[in-house]
Amino acid sequence: MTRRAAGAAGGIAAAVPAALFAALAGTVLHGQKVLVAGVDVPWGAGAALLLLAAVELWLGAAFRSLLPTAACGVLCYALAGWWTTLPPGRRLIIGDLAGNLWIYGIAVVTVGMLVYCRRYRRP
Repeated sequence: MTRRAAGAAGGIAAAVPAALFAALAGTVLHGQKVLVAGVDVPWGAGAALLLLAAVELWLGAAFRSLLPTAACGVLCYALAGWWTTLPPGRRLIIGDLAGNLWIYGIAVVTVGMLVYCRRYRRP
């Protein structure tokens, strides 16, 4: 196995628990709101997306590859998507503003981090 293949395998192996952490923590955090001038502002969704961006940036910089960043984003999106399809009494993410920001923001943040992390690739 070449060094590059070993690095990619290690990066993907690290991306799995990182994605699980980001998905769980983000799902718990996304529903937090603050009342500003009579309007609920979902600050938790923004914080959850910032957490996901930080985890993906760490993966891209640590392994100097886009593969762990992409794997983390895809797995996080898949987990969050699965949690939206659970039966109504067990659903973790509902279709309100915060839930939509969290679900669709995962894709936007992942694409943004893939573009940003290109600078860390090995030559």
